[in-house]
Amino acid sequence: MSAHGTEYALHSGSTHAVITAVGAGLRQLSVAGVSLTPGFRSDVLRPYYSGIVLMPWTNRVRDGVWTYRGRQQQLAVTEPERGNALHGLLCFTPYRPLEHTPAAVTLAAEVYPQHGYPFRLDTRVRYTVADDALHVTHTVINAGNAAAPVGFGAHPFLCLGDVPTGELTLSVAADTHIDVDERLIPVGTSDVRDSRWDLRTGRRVADLDLDDSFTDLHIVDGGSTHRLRAPDGRTVSLWADEQFGYVHVFITRSYRTQAGMTTAVAIEPMTAPADAFNSGAGVRWVEPGSAWSASWMIRYG
Repeated sequence: MSAHGTEYALHSGSTHAVITAVGAGLRQLSVAGVSLTPGFRSDVLRPYYSGIVLMPWTNRVRDGVWTYRGRQQQLAVTEPERGNALHGLLCFTPYRPLEHTPAAVTLAAEVYPQHGYPFRLDTRVRYTVADDALHVTHTVINAGNAAAPVGFGAHPFLCLGDVPTGELTLSVAADTHIDVDERLIPVGTSDVRDSRWDLRTGRRVADLDLDDSFTDLHIVDGGSTHRLRAPDGRTVSLWADEQFGYVHVFITRSYRTQAGMTTAVAIEPMTAPADAFNSGAGVRWVEPGSAWSASWMIRYG
């Protein structure tokens, strides 16, 4: 039995994906038989929040505490080792299907008023496979009676078939690194130029140790593109529209797949950075009855 609820298989041409109801998560993606995600077993807890939707905040909130209209709000601390509220409220929520065709699925879930987040949101995520790519659109609708602070993103891990991930070259189209403290909470920013954070021209994954966010992204034709490149020139890229003003990159050497432990790289599009409810950076205040949408895509090249 799946630990991730109902699974929705999508296919178009040579592109195939598996989306899970729990967390509206991406479990598998391949093009022309080439795996673009490392995948994970359906009967175990997904590793490192793999593939889930981050909503209504991304990354972390320090101590789970922020202030709304002069009153302190206390979110559940879901990262106890660092004392933070991690990755929003819908990570383990089973989304329900609004539409499912061979090539697309639209999933929906609600955020209800609760301790630390006294707002009502209707959320939707639409996945579509086409043209050697997976297209994803997030929509949030404020179903309450007060403007609600929202940030959202996703947590996909990427790979390139049987090419060892350490041999891939990672490039991140960003000019600014978000500096953090020991709890991974932002304390400032720095120019990536002449630093170990400069990934604009690419660096080998085996030489990197990252759990870091970037901003001042290079916007071309309405979005930014970050990619992994194999020695033979093939690439898997993550494109996100300009509403995603941040990207987080996480590398682990202990990602558990069906074949065992491997190195994996998460490239996470985010509309806001960590602790945004306190800093205000990237937070979108969605008015009652209003909707906000943004899109990203994984492409094989």
